[in-house]
Amino acid sequence: QVQLMESGGGLVPPGGSLRLACAVSGRLDTFYRMGWYRQTPGKERDMVATITRAGFGNYADSVKGRFTISRDVAKNTIYLQMNSLKSEDTAIYYCNGREWNGGEDDYWGQGTQVAVSS
Repeated sequence: QVQLMESGGGLVPPGGSLRLACAVSGRLDTFYRMGWYRQTPGKERDMVATITRAGFGNYADSVKGRFTISRDVAKNTIYLQMNSLKSEDTAIYYCNGREWNGGEDDYWGQGTQVAVSS
């Protein structure tokens, strides 16, 4: 069973930066797409950014120009560089991996808390 493990969350003031990492226990290319999602209490989990096996990124409008998703195949890790953080970015951030196995299967990490506050 492939496992995803996030790290890098924390408390940061508005305008600050954080970099999240998601380490995959198996091979990164197991997944045809990986991404970051976030969730706040009482709300649905929303897509923040995704990256395909070919390296194409896609972003939620609310983070375009501030967040960058990337991956290091050699380290089996994806990253989310978050700059110019705002209070509304406060959430639990989850790493996701999606594979095709006759149908789509989603794998999730345990989540990491990001809090943006002065």
